[in-house]
Amino acid sequence: MGIIRAKDVTFEYIRRDEEGNVEGITTAVDNVSLNVKQGDFIAILGHNGSGKSTLAKHINAILYPTEGTVWVDGMDTADEEKVWDIRRTAGMVFQNPDNQIIGQVVEEDVGFGPENMGVPAKEIWERVEESLKAVGMYEFRKHSPNKLSGGQKQRVSIAGVLAMHPKCIVLDEPTAMLDPRGRKEVIRAVRALNDVEGVTVVLITHYMEEIIYADKVFVMDKGRIAMEGTPKEIFSEVEDLQELRLDVPQVTLLAYELQKRGIMLPDGILTAEELAEALHLR
Repeated sequence: MGIIRAKDVTFEYIRRDEEGNVEGITTAVDNVSLNVKQGDFIAILGHNGSGKSTLAKHINAILYPTEGTVWVDGMDTADEEKVWDIRRTAGMVFQNPDNQIIGQVVEEDVGFGPENMGVPAKEIWERVEESLKAVGMYEFRKHSPNKLSGGQKQRVSIAGVLAMHPKCIVLDEPTAMLDPRGRKEVIRAVRALNDVEGVTVVLITHYMEEIIYADKVFVMDKGRIAMEGTPKEIFSEVEDLQELRLDVPQVTLLAYELQKRGIMLPDGILTAEELAEALHLR
């Protein structure tokens, strides 16, 4: 059984007008099933309103399914007695790092979670050190978070979750508010956590470039899983992605256009290096 399992999950919310009268019901997640194995790097992709962030909040027991079940490490997220165990197992990183950073000094902020869990002081500082090193922020441990760039703040947020020793980290559009450099920093840190520390990663995003290193990609549309497969398989379906109003990485699009003009290239080219190699081999 996977570390995260969703079976036939549906989530509905009631829409109300300004007076509080019921306007209707919106199905944000519609009969979704998925299985994430320990150590996987999973990306969940979709345009705004596709249901991807709503699904992410189910993994951390922020939301509960209207129908169906979500299990985290074998624990049913609807079991109220297990909520804190679930949140320790699957740590959540949100879009805006300012909402997650509370300490006046970086190392205090990262130590806040373990301290709340009752971890002994000596071990807290060990965890703070290892977590900051894992995201490349150890030299900033004495800094004020307010003085950091967006990408650095988000890496401190990730270190704060990591210090609680979760088996899985769910990142809900962690780079949406960052510039390209900050986005690269954060994704590099996330990949290292997965490769080196073996932490299971669930990355929610609408940036195509961020998913090329994932083991598996789920593409959501209108609350359902519209496509699933490896990044190569997903990016081989350029027209399907465009129909779902999703951008395709420039290099994938270029390779696709070259293919249409009769140049023999493999499907699903993801990086400039792959394209250069494929053209060279011709």
